[in-house]
Amino acid sequence: MDAAAKDATEDKTQKLPREFSSAEIGALAHLYRGEVYRSTLWRQRLDTTTNWSVVTLGIAVSVSFSSAEASPIPLMLVGLLVLFFLLLEARRYRYFNVWRARARWMEEHFYAPMLEDGNLNGAPDEEAWQKTLARDYHYPRYHISYIRAFGRRLRRSYVWILAIQTIAYIGKIMVHPGPVGSLSEFIDRAAVGPVSGEIVLLAGICYNGSLLAIAAYTYFLDSAKHGSKSTRSMG
Repeated sequence: MDAAAKDATEDKTQKLPREFSSAEIGALAHLYRGEVYRSTLWRQRLDTTTNWSVVTLGIAVSVSFSSAEASPIPLMLVGLLVLFFLLLEARRYRYFNVWRARARWMEEHFYAPMLEDGNLNGAPDEEAWQKTLARDYHYPRYHISYIRAFGRRLRRSYVWILAIQTIAYIGKIMVHPGPVGSLSEFIDRAAVGPVSGEIVLLAGICYNGSLLAIAAYTYFLDSAKHGSKSTRSMG
């Protein structure tokens, strides 16, 4: 019985995270501040791209609604420009997510346990979070795929920008040069040069439908990865 109790005590001790010295805790605090600073800088870059999308959409709406004779084509073209900004922002988000994930990892496994019970070395029943963080510094990598980054920015910001663009376009061809009288007239007004209204509207439906499908798909990807505590990981 004494040997079994001793072995159990040793096993429990081995599971405990190693203790940090005061100097190491200070270094870890500075490391956390650095990661927060870098994530803040990249967050500002994300906001810049979103601002470009809002400004270009505002210009397109102003031009298209400037007169009854103004063309709705700027509202169509701005959709492609907003998509370009979204692709650029998804790439930036992958960089931002590296610094954000590292800072969040330290908050969850170091600072949160310290605030809860005074344990400076993380909760004893958790896996070795220090090794996970160290491995991430040894072998830097993206914590999120490009498609998931694209989906996150789409769901959180760009779906609203694209919704306003779509509503503005529909509103433009419904009220200018006069109120639309029938569905066939609405379709005829959507025509762009030699391209019929049916093709233009179908392209718009496919465009927006594809983006909504990506938003839903990436939502389920995020839920699958972060849905339970047992599957929590950086990113």
